[in-house]
Amino acid sequence: MAITDRRTATLALAHALSAAERGLPVIPLSATKLPALRSPHRDESPSAPCHGECGRPGHGVHDATTDPAAVRTLFAAAPWATGYGIACGRPPHRLIGVDLDVRSPSDDAVELRHMALGHLFGLPPTVTVLTPSGGRHLWLTGPPDVVVPNSASRLAPGIDIRGAGGYLVGPGSVSTRGAYRLAPDTADLTPAPCPRALLSLIAPPPRTHRATTRPHHQGQGLIHFVLSAREGQRNTRLFWAACRAYENGLGDTLTEALASAAIRTGLPEHEARATIQSAARLTAG
Repeated sequence: MAITDRRTATLALAHALSAAERGLPVIPLSATKLPALRSPHRDESPSAPCHGECGRPGHGVHDATTDPAAVRTLFAAAPWATGYGIACGRPPHRLIGVDLDVRSPSDDAVELRHMALGHLFGLPPTVTVLTPSGGRHLWLTGPPDVVVPNSASRLAPGIDIRGAGGYLVGPGSVSTRGAYRLAPDTADLTPAPCPRALLSLIAPPPRTHRATTRPHHQGQGLIHFVLSAREGQRNTRLFWAACRAYENGLGDTLTEALASAAIRTGLPEHEARATIQSAARLTAG
């Protein structure tokens, strides 16, 4: 291992130990941002998934720990690690990561992302990690009774959510594209609680009994969600509701109702229908 690589690995361990001291469960990452340790079951016949019950390392985010001795053991087993991942959804912080990809080539995606962040839920000052590609990771904390899943562009194009079962690349990590670092004006902050309005968008809805619930009734919640939009929220709420409708097989059924609800809030008809078509294309992909 080259001297520079050894120094990078040493710094990665130091940053990981510092995060673990603050109650953030960590795992070693390779320069590709993937867990550095391979699965110990890779050469075994398929069986029930193991999440670390076998006692061996190599189970990705399930290896994450705050115990300093265990952290050192993981990094000793992966001397090529150049960074560390922080497990989301785990106590005591129950971290939720908002991953903003500012490289999106679509002007519509940029506008929608800014609308979501600027008008729909208004994020409080919180820990922010700057990525090598120009993006940002915002750290929030979740309540103990809500499990937030991972999602990609579900909230809006260019916004990914890291929740239970996912991880964030920790500041101080180095990938093939460069280093992750704390935004200077957030270095002294702690992760802020996730705003209730944002939590309602990224948390899974309550389970419904599909066998006894008609599609019309299933869609009433989405229609009401659009109808309750204030100025600055209309396009974002319509896009989100249309995505959920198409994901659940109700897109064609609810198209007219969602469009009518958006028009009632003041959204121009051509814009409402274009937004619904965008949701249809996104969910079809």
